[in-house]
Amino acid sequence: MEVSQFLIAVGICFLTVQFIKLLWAHRKFPPGPVPFPIFGSLWRIGWKVHQDTFIKLANSYGDVFTLWIGHIPVVVLTGFKAVRNGLIDHLEAMSGRPVFPFFKILGNEKGIMFSNGKTWKQQRQFGKAILQKLGQMKKGLEHHIEEEACQLVETFAHKKGQPLDPSLPIMHSASKIIHAAVFGQPVLTQDDAFQKLIEHITNITKFRGTFGEMMYNIYPSLVQYIPGPHKKALSSCECIHSLIKKEIENYKNSQASHEPQSYIDFYLAHMDKEKKDSTSTFHEDNLVQVIVDLFIAGTDTIAVTLSWGLLFMVVHPDIQEKVRKEIENALDASKTICYEDRKKLPYSQAVIHEIQRLTSILFYTLSTLCTTDLNIFDFYIPKGSLVIPNLCSVLLDPKQWETPRQFNPNHFLDEDGKFAPREEFFAFGAGCRDCLGKPLAQMELFIFFTNLMKTFTFQQPEGMKEVNMESVIGGGMQLHPLKICAISH
Repeated sequence: MEVSQFLIAVGICFLTVQFIKLLWAHRKFPPGPVPFPIFGSLWRIGWKVHQDTFIKLANSYGDVFTLWIGHIPVVVLTGFKAVRNGLIDHLEAMSGRPVFPFFKILGNEKGIMFSNGKTWKQQRQFGKAILQKLGQMKKGLEHHIEEEACQLVETFAHKKGQPLDPSLPIMHSASKIIHAAVFGQPVLTQDDAFQKLIEHITNITKFRGTFGEMMYNIYPSLVQYIPGPHKKALSSCECIHSLIKKEIENYKNSQASHEPQSYIDFYLAHMDKEKKDSTSTFHEDNLVQVIVDLFIAGTDTIAVTLSWGLLFMVVHPDIQEKVRKEIENALDASKTICYEDRKKLPYSQAVIHEIQRLTSILFYTLSTLCTTDLNIFDFYIPKGSLVIPNLCSVLLDPKQWETPRQFNPNHFLDEDGKFAPREEFFAFGAGCRDCLGKPLAQMELFIFFTNLMKTFTFQQPEGMKEVNMESVIGGGMQLHPLKICAISH
């Protein structure tokens, strides 16, 4: 009995000391909920993170506040002005990427998304240049996207108006575009390795942003011995790297000498050029990780965004009809819609941007690491601090958008009905860590969406009374299981 009482007393003393340390450290950061030992200030969030979670905290503590995840302080930037100040006005200071345990397994500090320093700078600069080059080549990525749009239309038409879940065929199409960019040609959807790749990408994106990921990042040595969704995600990280390595080997063994036609062609040529430089970051490990990054960032995001888009068209049939009529009046009905046609379809462009704005697919961007001390709105943020720019709060900022919570394409139209880009449109992030594949994603979203709208009217299944518009937090704002009907015109 005396031993147990002694242990309890020691435990209480330990927690008290930890609490005092947290309170002392708390004074150095922007205001926020009081942190407690073990759980930090997660008591203010609860077990489930919602789209509005950080926005509500900002209402209490201001646009720059601190949330403690266990013993780790995280500074959250909320609203357009705070996020812009952090990501754009302090580009270099906000360029770092923290090495969380899950990030380390997924990215191993290589590639683009999860790397830092020289590796990140060289791989990102090269990646951006090559994706731009692939987009400009004759019969390049736009050609593949148009072909895949036709295949997507055929897949929908095959259901003959019966209920279908649009996310899986769209995800397959988006993945085939990434495969075409990386390896020079789309892959057959029935390919077993490709199906496994899709499955592992889905597992990872569903785990991202969840409470399970948060707990794994705080207590990895403890959580790894406990059953849970992290087991499947960690297994998928290992499998996706193994699959990509096999794909690269198969590609290298099957390719004859030719002019570079794909990302891997350009990368291998650059590796050969720099093979005498022992400090070069261009090696096969980084190639594998860059390809993993492209698949993870460029597949599920497209599928979720377009699925939300079709759901919005079901809920807003008047907007859907206006898009259909614009396409019918402006374009030749017999031709596949190409990216150049966007200049003739301002309303359709506005609708696509509004879909991205309201779904806030990134929810919050990947957290950044301050590389220097900085001040944001007179709040001191020390070097090495974790910062989360809340992109969702920018896209829903009532100070910037006329009707922030309503689906309103007029947000992106001027008085003459012409498409009007907005500085506040942070759907692809902002600053030096913004989305590398933004031009490719914009092309895919436009061509896929308009060709589907040209061919079908989307409706909810007969007998379904309500459409579930609530989102599920994961790597982005995921949908609940969805069934819609695509009725041919």
